[in-house]
Amino acid sequence: MVGRGIYAERGGNVMLVVEFTVEPFVEGKPGPHVTTAVAAVEAHGISVEFGPFGSVFHVDENAMPTVIADMMRAAYGNGATFVSVSVARQDSA
Repeated sequence: MVGRGIYAERGGNVMLVVEFTVEPFVEGKPGPHVTTAVAAVEAHGISVEFGPFGSVFHVDENAMPTVIADMMRAAYGNGATFVSVSVARQDSA
């Protein structure tokens, strides 16, 4: 759950929820601009909840900049025209 309040922590670090979309969107046929972006996140040992209108993953605040940078490089390096990223603290309540 994303929200305000007491923040979830793992090993003393705040966990973040990252939601992202990669365009162009083609229903049922995610291109390499999408699949490589997801693979770039997963290469960090992070599971991605893949969805047609956005995907979600959870990441430690210290790792977040590197993970998102790798995701963006993969997306744009494979033809993305627009990437939307939203980051929120993970609420433990």
